[in-house]
Amino acid sequence: MASKANIAIQSKYSTPKELEVESIDFFVRLMSLLGLPRSVGEIYGLLYFNPDAMCMEQIASKLRISIGSASQGLKTLRSLKAVKTSYVPGDRRDHYLAESEFRRLFSTFLKDEILPHLESAKDRISRMEESLPTENEEQSEFYSIRIEKLKRLTKTSGRLLPALAGLLRL
Repeated sequence: MASKANIAIQSKYSTPKELEVESIDFFVRLMSLLGLPRSVGEIYGLLYFNPDAMCMEQIASKLRISIGSASQGLKTLRSLKAVKTSYVPGDRRDHYLAESEFRRLFSTFLKDEILPHLESAKDRISRMEESLPTENEEQSEFYSIRIEKLKRLTKTSGRLLPALAGLLRL
């Protein structure tokens, strides 16, 4: 936790506009790769290079997004543990800072988002196998080959991703 002296020193600095724009663009693109909304990337990008904690209203105003969009984006980022709340003396609102430890972020994302999807994938693949058409042998063989590839992918991912999540926690 920063001391009052550190808070006073930090507030003297402001993020250069070009750095802020590039940061926001970088994280918008990264979050879109992860299937997350644009506002999530915008909010994280804004907070990442901002030395001061910001409240939701400041975030919405700076990004020119609605309070609802800012609220939803912050909720998503909190669930991913990508932002943390910070106490600001004299202000009862929540203020947010970006989590800058990417190992922790990726580990959380793998554990909370990817691994549960892999578990449910096994059930879906089983249902796919049960629904294979049997009338046309050539068609059945095509679908069976594709299902086997999905099985290998999920099996390999099921081994690799937990190991990767463990490495990221180091």
